Amino acid sequence: MSSSAKTIFYFGLYLYVVGATLLFIPNFFLKTIQLPETNEVWIRVVGILTLCIAYYYHRNGAANNKPMFGFTVHARVFVCVAFAGLVLLKLAPPILAGFGGVDLLGAIWTWQALRKEG
Repeated sequence: MSSSAKTIFYFGLYLYVVGATLLFIPNFFLKTIQLPETNEVWIRVVGILTLCIAYYYHRNGAANNKPMFGFTVHARVFVCVAFAGLVLLKLAPPILAGFGGVDLLGAIWTWQALRKEG
């Protein structure tokens, strides 16, 4: 597995953890990011979608699908900017920017690996 593939593969593992938490113990996650607990289904739907995205990352990393790797850099930078925007607009607690930061760090890691590989 190439270095860039490993960055995607490992980011997929992180997303599996986030997705499973949202699906199975959503209120733990919500408390962690300082949002009110809920019994509504929407948070579990987000968990299912996150698990699907995790699967895409995991499988594309394992398959060394390099064209996809560059696309994830763009998407993860967008996630960081969007989360920061939500925080700045006071629509979300500041800790959400931390999750955006994880996406940004992952994007930088992948981008650097892709640059080194040419």
